[in-house]
Amino acid sequence: MSIFEIEKAVCELENKIKELREFSRLQNIDLSNEIEILEKKLKELQKEAFENIRAWDKVQLARKIERPTSLDYIERIFDNFIELHGDRLYGDDPAIIGGIALLKGKPVTVIGQQKGKNTQENIKRNFGMPHPEGYRKALRLMKQAEKFKRPIICFVDTPGAFCGIGSEERGQGEAIAKNLFEMSTLKVPIISIVIAEGGSGGALALAFSDRVWMLEHSIYSILSPEGFASILWKDASKAKEAAELMKLTAQDLLNFGVIDKIIEEPLGGAHKDVDRVSKSIKQNLIDEIDNLSKLDIDILLQNRYNKFRKMGKFIE
Repeated sequence: MSIFEIEKAVCELENKIKELREFSRLQNIDLSNEIEILEKKLKELQKEAFENIRAWDKVQLARKIERPTSLDYIERIFDNFIELHGDRLYGDDPAIIGGIALLKGKPVTVIGQQKGKNTQENIKRNFGMPHPEGYRKALRLMKQAEKFKRPIICFVDTPGAFCGIGSEERGQGEAIAKNLFEMSTLKVPIISIVIAEGGSGGALALAFSDRVWMLEHSIYSILSPEGFASILWKDASKAKEAAELMKLTAQDLLNFGVIDKIIEEPLGGAHKDVDRVSKSIKQNLIDEIDNLSKLDIDILLQNRYNKFRKMGKFIE
């Protein structure tokens, strides 16, 4: 039984429990024993679904349309968020949002890749795949944050940077490379959180940070499993097998030292309790920004350099 077959059974049980409670209330009949049995079965199914979850299951979870987006977290974690637009060179890219907000009363710069909640929104947001102007907007806001000594918080959620002709003509590769170059020396703390999909250089362009965290069921990889399978085996249908080989889960990447922390999700995924996940992210941000802000700037930059240099040596 796959995780999504189990999830379907869980949904049916939840609806049955809801119906029994309503029937019990309307008919004034005590059905507490029956409800208790179903709730026990529900917990067992949920535990079964997520005890031995596979890499491909996590890929599908990370891509779920119900998965909370950057804006979902921003509105719950920060106060007085003011969105800023445009790269001052070409235009605005709705696939990346960014602006100024307050975190426990302290000003921060918040940047996130944004997907839509339905087809219309996804078309507007280009399915979370930024154009060069999106990355240049992000860098503009980062440089502004450095000028005013604001910590930077990035939410990573993209299948990858958009690879259309227009994006390539406007310098997609250069925009991503410049973000990496500039982020390496920004004189403020930077924290990046992979909240769903972290795909290729499109994700890394917002993740060259002092701390890189992942939600428990998010993924972070050099490219999609479908792309990996197409290159390795010339067969995109082997994406499930590719996902296992790619070591793209939060647990794998923590073991390799690519990320620094895993933030737990409720059973079923972050969409089951967005408020709980947001509260956890917020507390972690408050604590870590406080710690990073105490470091001398030279030490902060040297630690950031060492962090990614160590990764480079591991890859070599």
